[in-house]
Amino acid sequence: MQDRRTLLKVCAAAALTASVFSGAAVAADNYPNKPIRLVVPFPAGGTTDLVGRLYADKLGQALGQTVVVENKGGAGGSIGSSYVAGAAPDGYTLGLATVSTHGINPAVYPKLPFDVLKDFTPISNLAAVPNIMTVNPNRVAARNMADFVKAAKAEPGKYTYASAGNGSVSHMMGELFKSASGTDLMHVPYRGVGPALNDALAGQVDVMYDNLPSTLPHVQAGKLIALAVATPKRVAALPDVPTFAEVGLAPVNDPSWFGLVAPANLPKEILDKLSAAVKQAAADPAVKERLVSLGAEPVGNSPDAFAKQIADEVEKNKRIAKTANIKID
Repeated sequence: MQDRRTLLKVCAAAALTASVFSGAAVAADNYPNKPIRLVVPFPAGGTTDLVGRLYADKLGQALGQTVVVENKGGAGGSIGSSYVAGAAPDGYTLGLATVSTHGINPAVYPKLPFDVLKDFTPISNLAAVPNIMTVNPNRVAARNMADFVKAAKAEPGKYTYASAGNGSVSHMMGELFKSASGTDLMHVPYRGVGPALNDALAGQVDVMYDNLPSTLPHVQAGKLIALAVATPKRVAALPDVPTFAEVGLAPVNDPSWFGLVAPANLPKEILDKLSAAVKQAAADPAVKERLVSLGAEPVGNSPDAFAKQIADEVEKNKRIAKTANIKID
């Protein structure tokens, strides 16, 4: 009798397991059959929001369902990212991942409520956005990188650089530049790109590190002088501005990226559908035209390739944070 009960329990467990897997398979086959939420972990209006909304429209077309953008900003993108990490892995809650949320924050925040390498399913890098180093022409005499590095080495600590805040992309880029160039610049943190850029334009600081889209109009107007861009090849909008690799500062040459993630343990069938939809969206002429107008370009790489990018970004920023002693409680 005991053996018979044990056998019944085993059979029941096997049936339950089969039912769960069968239900998951059906859910994947029918995916998506309702609107999808895309969480942007920053306020509306910034580059992350722009990329998210651009892709949301095209992903919706590719998947045959509406993709609704929800902005959940705060704590350097950690609030929105934490929300995504805690959601059900059913493909109906996706998130925008950035260099900040999935590269810098794990390196500078010791108590993040999630693990970027374990709590997410990477889907694809959506767009690569160049970063740029500029100087105010009324404060800095140099008009090229060689002259600026020479001047900065001659007077350590004289030149100041603005960032969007401690632990921001611009802060990490500034510290990486200092390390790669052997210079000593004074960091001036602001609360966001806007205030930092305003003071760079007003001549309150000498140097500015930023994503290209927000700085580009001021370079084109001659209000700021571009010394180098962080991107594999020169930017079409600034053909005379060299990359950091070209001026001998290859470690600073990585662009920013904006990618798509889901909660961990996303079923492979759903991951494959989302990956295919991203590739279709990235190939759309309207997406490319809009991104190129901002100095960016679509990517649409594989989940494995994007996972490696995230891991590499975390390691790079851990090295920067350790060298510069950057830690945010």
